[in-house]
Amino acid sequence: MKKQPDIIFLTLAVALYIVGVLMIFSASPSLALKLGDSFYYLKRHIFYSILGFFGLYYALNLDLNKLKKWAPWLLIISLGLLLSLNFPGVGKTMGGATRWMDLYFFSFQPAELAKFSMVLFLALTLSAKGKGIKDFFKGLLPHLVLLGVILLVIIKQPDMGTAISIAGTSFIMFFIAGARLGHLLFISGVGAAVVLGLSLSSPYRLRRLMAYLDPWSDPQNVGFHIIQSLLAIGSGGLFGLGLGNSRQKFFYLPQQYADFIFAVLCEELGFIGAAGLILLFLALFIQGIRLASQTKDSFSQLLLAGIISMFAVQTFMNLMVVAGLLPTTGIPLPFISYGGTALIVNLFSVGLVLNVSRGVK
Repeated sequence: MKKQPDIIFLTLAVALYIVGVLMIFSASPSLALKLGDSFYYLKRHIFYSILGFFGLYYALNLDLNKLKKWAPWLLIISLGLLLSLNFPGVGKTMGGATRWMDLYFFSFQPAELAKFSMVLFLALTLSAKGKGIKDFFKGLLPHLVLLGVILLVIIKQPDMGTAISIAGTSFIMFFIAGARLGHLLFISGVGAAVVLGLSLSSPYRLRRLMAYLDPWSDPQNVGFHIIQSLLAIGSGGLFGLGLGNSRQKFFYLPQQYADFIFAVLCEELGFIGAAGLILLFLALFIQGIRLASQTKDSFSQLLLAGIISMFAVQTFMNLMVVAGLLPTTGIPLPFISYGGTALIVNLFSVGLVLNVSRGVK
């Protein structure tokens, strides 16, 4: 008989979710008023939360052997959904990017499903490959080709941030599975050169790169976003202005309830609140790593490692972007940022971690 799921991991995940609800409640009303309801985004977040917690419960009780059978099909479905965004009337374009499917009542972002699908598929194939992953041509290369196809489709949207996030998570899983470090470093170098080349050749990405290097060279245009983020962070001081008292959320800071919600948190809760949130994330990652290290089954171990890596890479990228240490990308902060698809996928992933934890001795 399986034991109870790991209460520490569950508590940390729920604590992060609660912080997210509070911050969306605080950060979103000013923009939501344009839609006629100051609680518009909060209500939708609660709706997505209900779906997400149903997903968590389902994942908690899911037979992992069934999950293994679904892995290839889920990846194929994810790729199909990503490709379908290119068909007229299917993809929804916002901010120059076509990343969403308009399903009337809500929008669905296939890239979020692709993040999880890639983790699940790699957990299955890498655990089956075993030590064969050390062979570059027979072990690692087939996985790299598949990864490259997924990344190219996502970059075309364009969504460089999500592509980098998936690549980073995948490479961590390759390393944990036993791939040679030299192989990974070589491919990482090639990948970095490709990213730089794409950034320099695309006016859209080049503007973001210039804003990252010197936002004050054009403070009212390409540098506006990051400058407002830094102003929000700096205004919070040690203890913050108080929950709900952000000034930057009043049409200064773009995406204040989504990708840049951490800047609002810094402004309202200060250094103490920001540090507390980061410690919560670190505790979640450490507990997840501990569970993965105690798991004997290679598939379950790689699945946990992949999920925790997925959370960690996104968290790192989001915090670095908000602090102006990376060029602006559309990466949400897990459990905190507004975003229905991401929240549902993340809570389902938490359910899987808890599922595996029931078998950890």
